[in-house]
Amino acid sequence: MKAEKPAWRFGVREKLSGSVRIYLFGIGANNSGTTFLKNAISTSRSSWNLPLEGQFTRGFAGPNTRERGSLLWTHDDLGGAALRDPAAYDWPRTRRAWHLQAFARSAGASVFYTKAPPFLFHVESLRAHFQPARFIFTIRNPYAVCEGISRRRSILSLPPSKRCFFEAAAEHVVCCMAQQRRNVEAHVPRRGVFFSYETMCAEPERAEALIRSQAPELDDLNLRQRLSVKQGIYYEMLTDMNQRQIAALSPVDFDVINAVFCNSRAVLDYFEYDLMRRPSDLPESSAA
Repeated sequence: MKAEKPAWRFGVREKLSGSVRIYLFGIGANNSGTTFLKNAISTSRSSWNLPLEGQFTRGFAGPNTRERGSLLWTHDDLGGAALRDPAAYDWPRTRRAWHLQAFARSAGASVFYTKAPPFLFHVESLRAHFQPARFIFTIRNPYAVCEGISRRRSILSLPPSKRCFFEAAAEHVVCCMAQQRRNVEAHVPRRGVFFSYETMCAEPERAEALIRSQAPELDDLNLRQRLSVKQGIYYEMLTDMNQRQIAALSPVDFDVINAVFCNSRAVLDYFEYDLMRRPSDLPESSAA
């Protein structure tokens, strides 16, 4: 039996204001699994999607992380203040650009989805300008996030005030986690759901159910599939990469990271992540 061909729809050809029932936003730090989730949602027949994440879509009216410090974008001396400034964004203009470039696989699509790491700091603005708005808040083991960022350090700029890359990465991760805590406390469960990268990998059906609680139309959402990652650089099934990535950190890397994390125990404890002392210490996170 032949697979049914998608009945592609394109925002440039129609008014999305009459088609979108709900705006769904992925809210999570960079290097935390949000790209896989975005690509999975884009395969649903009920979703409107963008070719790139929201901040990189042509016409996005605001600063983006490529211009403002790349993966270490929370540091003020690399533009973090601009990325967090609500006045730096024109959301009505952005909405028009997103609508024009959106695509869907089915005539019945009604859920618009996008994500971008700086949206961590703009949940209230998104609520005000995209109605109704719902949110998927996610978190990932902070050591794995630091390692993921570190693999790009050869092309990243180290903040001038920092002597060590892993110090900057750890501070960035803590800043993102602290903001995510504020988001979760303010908006879950009324306007969103929260689960960890670890839960998504170990219990994808549970993550799917949480997402459908915000957008029931995504009834065909399937996280157990092989998807493009990093803009088609490679394809993979949903896989928990934490152990492999954390094992790549050296004892010196751990010392530098922990010097930051030890001063931020409250936010790590909130998401149930433990301090780690050596690569074999792989904590079991129950954050969900």
